[in-house]
Amino acid sequence: MSPTLIRDAQALRRALEADGDEVNVSLSRETAEMVARLVDAQARGQEIVVTHGLREVSPAEAALMLGMSRPQVRKLMERGALPYRLVGAHHRIAVEDVQSFLAAERQRRQAALARFSALENELGLTE
Repeated sequence: MSPTLIRDAQALRRALEADGDEVNVSLSRETAEMVARLVDAQARGQEIVVTHGLREVSPAEAALMLGMSRPQVRKLMERGALPYRLVGAHHRIAVEDVQSFLAAERQRRQAALARFSALENELGLTE
């Protein structure tokens, strides 16, 4: 962890020790941007998963990250759409693979929505 993040974490802990509903603290831009991304995601109703530096997650954790059920993640694994490895009897999925799948899925959905919108316009279904 960088010295700036360590300093910011300490400042946040000290500020949270004070009473009251509001917290005033000075943070680095890097930390403020990270906090803003978390707050934005929470405001959009997105699930936030903190992995504590883990490079791999279980199918249940991957399901949380992807916003789907664990059985659906297992189906993706079985189809080869989501790479995994076995550690003993346990399935592990690289966080990078989960993020890559999510990014590809977003692009696929955007392309499908664009095609749907074009078809809708072509058929004169929009006002």
